[in-house]
Amino acid sequence: MRKRRRFQGQNVHGLFLLDKPVGITSNSALQRVKRIYQARKAGHTGSLDPLASGLLPICLGEATKLSGFLLEADKRYQVTCRLGVVTTTGDADGEIIETHPVKELDTKEAAKVLASFAGPQEQVPPMYSAIKRQGQPLYKLARQGIEVEREPRRITIHAIELTALANEQLSFEVFCSKGTYIRTLAEDIGRALGCGAHVTALRRTQVGCFNAPGMTSLEHLEMLAKTDAEQLSALLLPLEQVLSDWPAVDLIADLAYYLRQGQSVRVPKAPHKGWVRLIERDKGFFGVGQIMEDGRIAPRRLVFTQSG
Repeated sequence: MRKRRRFQGQNVHGLFLLDKPVGITSNSALQRVKRIYQARKAGHTGSLDPLASGLLPICLGEATKLSGFLLEADKRYQVTCRLGVVTTTGDADGEIIETHPVKELDTKEAAKVLASFAGPQEQVPPMYSAIKRQGQPLYKLARQGIEVEREPRRITIHAIELTALANEQLSFEVFCSKGTYIRTLAEDIGRALGCGAHVTALRRTQVGCFNAPGMTSLEHLEMLAKTDAEQLSALLLPLEQVLSDWPAVDLIADLAYYLRQGQSVRVPKAPHKGWVRLIERDKGFFGVGQIMEDGRIAPRRLVFTQSG
């Protein structure tokens, strides 16, 4: 029997802002986008649970080299919780393990409790998470009824605001640092309210400098794949936009050459610290660098496209 040849894909480079639907995993959504673009290489920038919807930036081709930076970015969510009910997973997919009466709350009191969660703090990751312990994801241990001690992680809630309170449902918007578990935050809020809570709806609306208005649904993307290849390509953001909120350094050809060879260079009027986008004059973006203590710029992630 003749062995079927594996499809290799094309060299497609760019960032696609997917509006992930409820009910599928982030990896399933990634694979569908990858197939539509027939991309050789793809990766996402931070998972959303199947229960969650919203912004899932997907990196194709050389953009995957920059995906780690978006993983580090701050994120914004719209959250709805059911008060008075605690589940195994902290969301509606879990089994109910506790129920409590919910006292009558006014919006002022609820908003005050939410405001108490603003700022830097430590958060213990949930057992139902992908964090690994001795090579085993915690959620696999949790499914076996095993609970292990987890180290608290430092997170920051930049802003949290009540958006609705009615019929034992509490909704809020939160802008937070990387590594924040919204399910755990909801459980902690429920505990502070004295009744427990779990997440019933979750939508991500911002990742770094990208927000909801730029998203495209899978359904619309699949329709364009059949009807409008030009518009399909137009939805891909170029590599230089992946980190568009970072300062850019304009480089003459000689300096760009040395950076591409892995050497650090000194650039007049460059920032004094932090990360920068590397832009070669007349050629465009070719990666990111970091300012060293002596003021030179060191190359950290370089991208190479057919056109560049």
